[in-house]
Amino acid sequence: MEDMQKNRLQGHLCSLFTISVWGLTFVSTKVLLRTFTPLEIMIARFGLGFLVLLLVGRGWLKAQKPIHEVLFALAGLTGVTLYFLMENIALTYISASLVGVIVTAAPLFTALCAAAVLREKLSRWFFGGFVCAMAGVALVSLAGVTELHFSPVGALLGVGAALVWGVYSVLVRRLGELGYRTIPLTCRIFAYGLLFLLVPACIEGFPAGLAPWAEPLHLGNLLFLGLGASATCFVTWNRAVSLLGPVGTSVYIYAQPIVTILCSAVILHETMTPVMWLGTALALGGLILSEHRDKTPPQPS
Repeated sequence: MEDMQKNRLQGHLCSLFTISVWGLTFVSTKVLLRTFTPLEIMIARFGLGFLVLLLVGRGWLKAQKPIHEVLFALAGLTGVTLYFLMENIALTYISASLVGVIVTAAPLFTALCAAAVLREKLSRWFFGGFVCAMAGVALVSLAGVTELHFSPVGALLGVGAALVWGVYSVLVRRLGELGYRTIPLTCRIFAYGLLFLLVPACIEGFPAGLAPWAEPLHLGNLLFLGLGASATCFVTWNRAVSLLGPVGTSVYIYAQPIVTILCSAVILHETMTPVMWLGTALALGGLILSEHRDKTPPQPS
């Protein structure tokens, strides 16, 4: 029992740490987008993350069975390639605020995938928490936004990103159950993600070249995205999924916009309006509700 509680605590801490860092990535990405394309940034950050994990993991992980190789490939395709491409392309059609709200629906898709594939049971608390959190995220993300620039294509891409992230989380859970350690597992997923990214890279090319990456501002942001947001946070996220399950981990996504808003208030001195505070309370309340578990009745002795 104590070991189970310790594992759950570790899972919650890993989830909270990951979301806190991911909530800050918008600053680094925004800086780099002035010079580089989204595809260049993705290849650079995940390429750096892959090399670091390869060194830390002490070598290349071999799949135990051919079917496991398929799972690794699907995880790389969904969690690295498709998720980030869909999210970035969605930003060219609709506002960042609206993309943020749509992508926050990922826990729902994760739960549905987990129920279908892993046979996980979903409680009424999860769905109540989902509605509460989505309302809060919408209030926080859309507060003060006067024009949303809605596009059906952008909305579908945002929904697609949320869906593939749900599939990715379930795949990571399955690979963890097969006995693969978190760091080598994540490294192999990155390798497949980068492999699939080469397809659009060959089409688009690398307009900025390598020289701009040597500039201190660009290098610093790349190190944060590659070492922190990619290598470290994908490991902590995947570890959390193995400890809490894909559903229990995914609900922390509700907190990501809150982290972004709070950091903007502290670092950039942006004003928190009453509507934002209400949205924050709703999102956090939704997270707590989603984590609530029905009490198991005591067994007769």
